[in-house]
Amino acid sequence: MADTKIGAYICKGCGIGERLDTAQLAMIAQKEGKAQVVREHEFLCNASGVELIRNDIANEGVNHVVIAACSRRAKAETFNFENVAISRTNLREGVIWITPADEDKKELVQEMAADYVRMGCAESLKMQIPRTNPNVGHNKRILVVGGGISGMTAAIEASKTGYDVLLVEKTGSLGGWAAKLHKRVPNREPYADPMDTGIAGLIKEIESDQHIKVHLSSTITKTSGSPGQFSVDISTESGGTATENVGGIIMASGFTPYDMNKLPHLGAGKSKDVVDQLGLEALAKAANGGPIKRPSDGKEVKSVVFIQCAGQRSDKEGELPYCSGHCCNTSIKQAMYFKDQNPSVDTVVMYTDLRTPGNGEDFYRSAQKKGVIFTKGVASEVVPGAELQVKFQDKILNEDAIAKADLVVLATGQVANSGVDIEQVPQDEPGKWASNQQSVLNMSYRQGKDLPLLKHGFNDSHFICFPYETRRTGIYTAGPVRRPMDMVQAIEDATGAALKAIQAVENAGLGRAAHPRSGDLSFPEFRREGCTQCKRCTVECPFGAIDEDEQRYPVFNESRCRRCGTCMGACPVRVISFENYSVDSVGYQLKAVDIPDQFSEKPRILVLACENDAYPALDMAAMNHIQYSAFTRVIPVRCLGSVNTIWVTDALNSGYDGVVLMGCQKGENYQCHFVKGSELAHMRMSKIDDTLKQLSLEVERVKTYEVAITDIQRAPALINEMAETIQKIGLSPLKF
Repeated sequence: MADTKIGAYICKGCGIGERLDTAQLAMIAQKEGKAQVVREHEFLCNASGVELIRNDIANEGVNHVVIAACSRRAKAETFNFENVAISRTNLREGVIWITPADEDKKELVQEMAADYVRMGCAESLKMQIPRTNPNVGHNKRILVVGGGISGMTAAIEASKTGYDVLLVEKTGSLGGWAAKLHKRVPNREPYADPMDTGIAGLIKEIESDQHIKVHLSSTITKTSGSPGQFSVDISTESGGTATENVGGIIMASGFTPYDMNKLPHLGAGKSKDVVDQLGLEALAKAANGGPIKRPSDGKEVKSVVFIQCAGQRSDKEGELPYCSGHCCNTSIKQAMYFKDQNPSVDTVVMYTDLRTPGNGEDFYRSAQKKGVIFTKGVASEVVPGAELQVKFQDKILNEDAIAKADLVVLATGQVANSGVDIEQVPQDEPGKWASNQQSVLNMSYRQGKDLPLLKHGFNDSHFICFPYETRRTGIYTAGPVRRPMDMVQAIEDATGAALKAIQAVENAGLGRAAHPRSGDLSFPEFRREGCTQCKRCTVECPFGAIDEDEQRYPVFNESRCRRCGTCMGACPVRVISFENYSVDSVGYQLKAVDIPDQFSEKPRILVLACENDAYPALDMAAMNHIQYSAFTRVIPVRCLGSVNTIWVTDALNSGYDGVVLMGCQKGENYQCHFVKGSELAHMRMSKIDDTLKQLSLEVERVKTYEVAITDIQRAPALINEMAETIQKIGLSPLKF
């Protein structure tokens, strides 16, 4: 490995040169930061500034670059130099934009900037130039599991971009539930009438596409490997097993309709004339544009009542607590089946909340014009008979009422085909979730054969930032297996998942990480001789990227790794690291800060801020010129889960007066980009009180917070709150 040669580059632009003594910062970089090449420049991000750095890399042998300018979140592409280790020091958002320009504060602001330069050089000194992941897979074929509207769309979209696709469908035909529909909700202007599903055209397109290979009546019996090098065993229609190699996987296994027979109070199972929405689709297809007939006697339906939210949006045991999204528009469409054939059919849609997203509002108005009646009510009972009686509470008149109908349609919900059944066992063990669904992917991961789920049985994904991501790198979900949705949303979802799978296989072929650190060339390594085989890294990795060998030492699967560093934070003996992010690279930063003695009355507050939410929040606070204490030194971390408790201990022993940790929201509605990182960090920090007591320090000196990216007011306030706390309890007695 080449000797480390640090080049420190200090920008004067954006007001930095007006507020700071950059010559002094340059001297600090040279003398204290051990930078062999030090330059100042009026605007580092302009062409001449970038060329200055490139020349030093090419001609001066600089291989570690320290950029003292704006936030690492700004000008990322501009300062992206290949084959060098890059450290960013934030003088703009982190210093001059969050401090007052008062003359009496100038010394504090200069001290702040000087510390950040020291920190940047210290980090660079402990960084290595990232190498390419050695465990590279180059397979770029996309596996799509599920041949419904989501799966077919994903396959077609991937094929259009030139990628080969393997499509596996467990039934004997493509189309899924969408193929069973008489018509679909319109997806184009004027949004007035039901339209053809278009499924036949999609099937024909797939059958004629040379890039798409289809396995019907087939299931996945084993999935192993990682992005770019997955291996799947397929149980085929012939009864044999085919082994296929693919680069990325899209799970589009769809949904199963909620079992309406669990709603006997609404007539399900008691009368043939009570059907669910898919049951009505079958009646409409059988009618083929003619009058829809009653299942019980074959007579033409003259009156129909649609009961919305049947068995869903409910807190009753065994029913679905969520909204399935499509049901209101579907009932509007189905009501039009009757009105378009015979305007005299008495058609009532009974709802509590009518939800028609997007252009569904136009569709709803069209139904009103056709004579469909919408009434706000809650059905309590459907009494079977020659004429069905729907007992309900009229929410407008606030009284009990009865509606009579030839046919009742229950708008039941979607249950994800995720491999784990969320239906409750009502007889002997109420409240226990059964596991009688067939596994979809049968993964050979130590964490289990199915994808991790959210609480309602939908596949886990970061619903805000990375909606198709799962906790298994290179495997994406699309359609109703991810969340309840209609056909329009399923098509959009499938397109997005296809693009993500393509991105994954391309990154894998280059040895780079997937989201959220897309393009990161670093990967985890560990020092075997120091490992105690405690298994904390393998257990805490949110992505199943670490296994164990026969001697119980960790085995890292670099292609599965998301580079969050949770394993690094978990390791009690600190033997896990990345080339450009390690216990030392952060530890040396916090130790590089000049800690004033106890008589100076200048406290130091260390902030370890998640680079995904908390750090951007502080940046945006700076853009709004929201000030926080100049005694603060902020170190961005990949994830709060990567924070090793030694950093907190070292900071306190070094004389820091307070430590603030800022991570993402945890729990059921988590916003952590690495799923479990923030939660794990909170668990670790909950035990830090013992360390503080051993050091004879107040527990108030260390605080851990959940911070959203939108907390641009709150994040600085939390820092100022710590500064006020230190003012009350006094400086640390551990100062030298």
